[in-house]
Amino acid sequence: MTPARYRVEHETRYAYRVPVSQSWQLAHLSPRELRWQQVRWHELRIEPEPDERHDRRDAFGNGTTHFSVHGPHPLLRVLMSCDVDVSDRPDPRQATPIAWEAARDAVRSDPAQDGLAAARMAEPSSLVPWSDTARSWAAASFAPGRDWLETVSDLMHRIHVEFAFEPGATTVTTKVDEVIAQKSGVCQDFAHVMLAGLRGHGLPARYVSGYLLTHPPPGRPRLLGVDASHAWVAAYSPMHGWVEFDPTNDMLADRRHITLAWGGDFADVVPLRGVILGGRGQKMTTAVSVIPK
Repeated sequence: MTPARYRVEHETRYAYRVPVSQSWQLAHLSPRELRWQQVRWHELRIEPEPDERHDRRDAFGNGTTHFSVHGPHPLLRVLMSCDVDVSDRPDPRQATPIAWEAARDAVRSDPAQDGLAAARMAEPSSLVPWSDTARSWAAASFAPGRDWLETVSDLMHRIHVEFAFEPGATTVTTKVDEVIAQKSGVCQDFAHVMLAGLRGHGLPARYVSGYLLTHPPPGRPRLLGVDASHAWVAAYSPMHGWVEFDPTNDMLADRRHITLAWGGDFADVVPLRGVILGGRGQKMTTAVSVIPK
């Protein structure tokens, strides 16, 4: 089938109360090349023009850009633009079934799978530490001998059903236990809860950041800049490889999911973060557009 093609634009602006004298930034704004995702064109524009810029890969294989601006500037603008083709991911239902305990034990007995990436993603991370609360809450999905794909899909479904999507209910530092207690949050929170539940039972899983094509209400035109970054989870089985689950929408990732970066949790893939001198306060605005071509 012909791949779906998209133009993605992601703009971040920092407006400072007084000019910043120096700024050092790290951007995770380079879409990944994958078997099902081809990056046809990519550009990262930075204003003002940085005095230093270095593009490289991080420990997870994500494309990163380190840059710095040495000189007064009242505004920092970073615009990522790209064209990507997204095809169908492999169908996990075609893989040989495996019980979730067998998947867990296989990674423990052979941690070198996928270059140690799977074993690494079974460990706690900075924003997803070990959580007895998350493990206990997730346990209802982990019946003894249950099929791995059925188990992970059920956990995804329960998050979608039991948690309310509520922008503003959390911040980037809200703990997993708090999200479970209040049963609300956004896609980042739901991904962290799912990671904590899977890792709590010994299953490798990683945080995936990217974009999701959304559709306007019937009869309404698509508006530029009103989309948002998205987050979901990829879980690992030796029979399936990495399978992507979107707990916010209760679905496997498909052609509408555009992968940007992945890591242990949100802290590993923050789109833009850094250190500044001066400013005396700032206002950040973001605008994302995902446009079918």
